Amino acid sequence: MANKGSPAKIAYDKEYNARPEEKKKRAERNKARREAIAEGKAEKGDGKNVDHIKPMRKGGDNSTGTRVVDEKVNKGWRKGKKGYDN
Repeated sequence: MANKGSPAKIAYDKEYNARPEEKKKRAERNKARREAIAEGKAEKGDGKNVDHIKPMRKGGDNSTGTRVVDEKVNKGWRKGKKGYDN
């Protein structure tokens, strides 16, 4: 998804996403997705998210468990907040 923010926001996002800890988290999320696809639980472009049962921001990782859920279920906590579409 392309960033549609201001040039300052785009620059911030680029710098933020280049941080080593963010790269590590992204690699973990990508690994979880690949594993779910290999197990037949997900498909490319299926509109599903691989959800970490214990959120990565709270210390979770792939070993603490994952599940495949609809994107709106996984991101539903954002409902009603700016930028969330029903």
